[in-house]
Amino acid sequence: MATKKSKLPRNIIILFVVLIVIAFVGKSAGWWGKEDGVKVAIEKVHRIDIIETVSASGKIQPEKEVKISPDVSGEIVQLNIKEGDRVKEGDLMVKIRPDIYEASLNRAVSNVNQAKAMYSNSKQMVVQAQANFKNTEAVFKRTQQLFKDKVVSLSEFDKAKADYESANANITGLQQSIDAAKYNVSSNQASVKESSDNLRKTTIFSPVTGIVSKLNVELGERVVGTSQMAGTEMMRIANMGSMEAQVDVNENDINRVLKGDTATISVDAFLGKKFKGVVFEVGSSANNASGSTSVSSSVDQVTNFTVKIRLLYASYRDLLKNRTDTITAPFKPGLSTTVDIQTKEARGVLAVPIQAVTTRSDSVLGKQSTVKNKKSKSSDGQAVVFIVRNGIAHLVPVKTGIQNDTYIQIIDGLKEGDEVITAPYLSISKELKEGQKVKIAAKETLFTVTK
Repeated sequence: MATKKSKLPRNIIILFVVLIVIAFVGKSAGWWGKEDGVKVAIEKVHRIDIIETVSASGKIQPEKEVKISPDVSGEIVQLNIKEGDRVKEGDLMVKIRPDIYEASLNRAVSNVNQAKAMYSNSKQMVVQAQANFKNTEAVFKRTQQLFKDKVVSLSEFDKAKADYESANANITGLQQSIDAAKYNVSSNQASVKESSDNLRKTTIFSPVTGIVSKLNVELGERVVGTSQMAGTEMMRIANMGSMEAQVDVNENDINRVLKGDTATISVDAFLGKKFKGVVFEVGSSANNASGSTSVSSSVDQVTNFTVKIRLLYASYRDLLKNRTDTITAPFKPGLSTTVDIQTKEARGVLAVPIQAVTTRSDSVLGKQSTVKNKKSKSSDGQAVVFIVRNGIAHLVPVKTGIQNDTYIQIIDGLKEGDEVITAPYLSISKELKEGQKVKIAAKETLFTVTK
């Protein structure tokens, strides 16, 4: 009896230990004590207006800006403008020292006068040669008749003939000299015109009406004319009443941008202010980050295209209320800007948050991958969403359309009012399975850290 009584407490202890082990394993395995489904946030499918945009950054520039460089080289002896001045077409701006060009003009004029004198002299020599020729011709004819009458010898006849032919050749030569002298006069007259033009170019007038947006030279500075290399850019004159945003659009987005697209423009200098614009020029060639044209260097570099957007006056008219000028915009050339070009628009379409859409492979979709007209396939998988019905997650293939920063259009696969799982994204993209139980919770509670 004693032995049986001693075994009873031991069995109770063993049973107690086994129950503890089972309780621990069951808790770890989720047999009990587990939350009722995965916590998720949902949002109903509803209709909204979606505007698809292409974002780009760049600079504000005048739509019309003229770069002015001198045609001749020399020292600036007169500078009548400064940066920011308003000038009218024909206003005197810069004068370059004209001494050298005046001397060149005087020398060219002297050469013309000399050439004209030589031309006149050549004509007089022709007149004199023609008179001598007439006398020589008369002597030759008399000698020729006397030779026929056998009055003079053959040697006398040959001499008269030679004098006649020489006088004739002399006239021909002098007439060619007249032509040469005439051409020499024309050449020197061209030199006079060139020297006169160079002298005139030492005085530079404004070719357009506008604002001196940039001034690169000072009084007394020497400049190089465009006839020698590229020349010195002295200044820029811009029409500040018509401004544009020049932005760089990535090659992946450039085909979506068309002439006439509207744009929303943000300028760093006007925080909180949005301006309107219209695309009026789309670059047809790339602006590579590097000037190299080799294949190896062009593979890794960023390829952008320049897009020009005209700022609409109505969008910044309120900034000019207290200004008296009508030629100046409130923008300065070179201001940084960011634009959103509106490329596509869809009104009243079904949409879900972007994070609700993920891609799954056919192996995960199983039989659902054969659903027709509900696919938006790519090389990486198919676009899908998870909807909730009676606390169960169902995977639904969808066909998507355009999107903005927040929502994406659903063309096929969902109907208005469907409850779509929108968070957490890790569960949507990898963890959730078809038919899995879920528990709806507020989105802000999904990311609360429990201490």
